[in-house]
Amino acid sequence: MAEKLISDVIPSVSSSETGRKALSHMDVYRVSHIPVVDEAKYLGLVSDKLIYDLNLVEAQLSTAIDKLNTTHAHSDQHIFELAIVMYKLKISVLPVLDEDHYYLGAITLYDLARRFASLFSLQEVGGVLVIEMNVSDYSVAQISQIVESNDVKILSFFIDRKPGSNVLDVILKLDSDELSGVVQALMRYDYKVKAIYQDRSMLNDLYQDRFDQFMKFMNI
Repeated sequence: MAEKLISDVIPSVSSSETGRKALSHMDVYRVSHIPVVDEAKYLGLVSDKLIYDLNLVEAQLSTAIDKLNTTHAHSDQHIFELAIVMYKLKISVLPVLDEDHYYLGAITLYDLARRFASLFSLQEVGGVLVIEMNVSDYSVAQISQIVESNDVKILSFFIDRKPGSNVLDVILKLDSDELSGVVQALMRYDYKVKAIYQDRSMLNDLYQDRFDQFMKFMNI
């Protein structure tokens, strides 16, 4: 739920404050948007681009209320919905409102990425396999059956498909770092095991790469 992802550090600014104040917060927290809130009433998001475009650096934000982006989420929305909104609208901060439309706080891309890492068990003990295959050969049921027949459980499942390609990488996070049996079983079914990550430092590099890809995907 969105309410559980609210940042405990991202501030809001009031409409009586200047664009410079908003820019100062953006610089400190490394975001490009800040919520404008008057006494728990959400007025919209102000961006650094808007401030510069409208010459609001020394002006009160109240002079441009009608230009603010009023995008927001509700407290009970799912993380996937939040990610889609932030991606489509290219916003670095997403305000969260309660059922009465009062401001509760804001979610940042970092909050979102951290929750995804937890949701997909990225920090759990275990290894990672990367399997390359054609889209037509992709079967969750078969892959799961092969893995679990070796007394190994799949903790999370990722798909990485390059645009315009019929080839995809299936990335499996498993609950064991003893992967030889699983690898051999997959190869018997003609799956191409592209990479194996068992060493913790290698896993950290993979997680960082996936985090970087996520941030690039969001394109903020």
